Amino acid sequence: MLAGSLTDFFSSSPAETFALGQKIAEHLTPGSVIAISGTLGSGKTHLVKGITNGLGLTENITSPTYTIINEYPFLSTDGSKNILYHIDVYRLKNAMEFEDIGGLEILNSNGICLIEWSEKIENLLPPGKISILIEITGSSSRNIKINGLKN
Repeated sequence: MLAGSLTDFFSSSPAETFALGQKIAEHLTPGSVIAISGTLGSGKTHLVKGITNGLGLTENITSPTYTIINEYPFLSTDGSKNILYHIDVYRLKNAMEFEDIGGLEILNSNGICLIEWSEKIENLLPPGKISILIEITGSSSRNIKINGLKN
């Protein structure tokens, strides 16, 4: 079971990290930007899989490390069409490269943006973003800090 509030979680397994993602999804609206940071292997993509599952997406979600951006159309809970952008900026050298590939247009769209390695483009992210930091605390345990999530 997940321990913590909507700002500070302790996850003892990948399944709990996935479940946290599902709970986060309940609070997202069109235009939400979620900035996710953590070291390699910390569980960023696993959390994203939980979020996308919570939004009702059934696709096999993989990290867009080489493609940079994956797009997933989906229906919001109110039945309206929406798009989820899963972005991985690990391979980008700087924020300018993100701008060059149309990143600002995506951030300013009405889609939901999940950004792994977000610290690389921190200065481009909107002030209302949701920030998530995943820290490895053991072989399968994680401390997950969330800022900006609205109830």
